[in-house]
Amino acid sequence: MDTALWIVAGFLAVAYAAGWVLDFGPGAVKAIGAVEIAGAVGLVLPALLDLGPVLVPLAALGLALVMVGAVVVRIRRHEPLVALLDLGYLALCVFVAIGRA
Repeated sequence: MDTALWIVAGFLAVAYAAGWVLDFGPGAVKAIGAVEIAGAVGLVLPALLDLGPVLVPLAALGLALVMVGAVVVRIRRHEPLVALLDLGYLALCVFVAIGRA
């Protein structure tokens, strides 16, 4: 189980570090990017360094909330297939949050 959590957390960290957004102003893009980068770092670094491992599930929950917002935006933009992908990311975030709690 620990190996699966590391793989998923690493995948999510890379995915969020390379994230992108559309149809948002520069301020919103910077805010979303900052949250995603902080979440990507929070998924891996605390557990890797064994410094505040409680931060990993909190980072995963924070990214899950970002994905809830992403799903809402996708549904409003009538992009159901991409919304399903975002739901997959949401499920992976919840998996890491529960597994590391």
